[in-house]
Amino acid sequence: MKNTLAIIKPDAMKKGYKDDIRNEIKKNGFVIVEEKTLHMTNTHAEGFYAIHKDKPFFGELIEFMTSHESHIMKLEKENAVVEWRNLMGATDSKKAEPGTIRATYGTDISMNATHGSDSDENAQIEIKYFFHD
Repeated sequence: MKNTLAIIKPDAMKKGYKDDIRNEIKKNGFVIVEEKTLHMTNTHAEGFYAIHKDKPFFGELIEFMTSHESHIMKLEKENAVVEWRNLMGATDSKKAEPGTIRATYGTDISMNATHGSDSDENAQIEIKYFFHD
């Protein structure tokens, strides 16, 4: 079994979609190994998204991710990274396949309801960022 990190972002949390998204995750065969709800500080969000610090959208991303609580989960399933990314759908919610989480709960490319690790290596880094053994 492999793990990946999933975040229910502030937009989905504000709209009350946490339980619906968690149910979709479980219905699709994932085990939620660890989870917590937190309101990220600027320092926390900047550290997590440091890979994007030189991109023009970085400031807006940090402002968005610190605007409300997020729900952070360590998920487990065979091929967890790929399976979670498939369930989430395209980054731009407007282009996501119908039935995916982002198509159902997201609004656009920035307010897209969820985050997921993009590789097994990054999944381990991201999991350690939020869940310290």
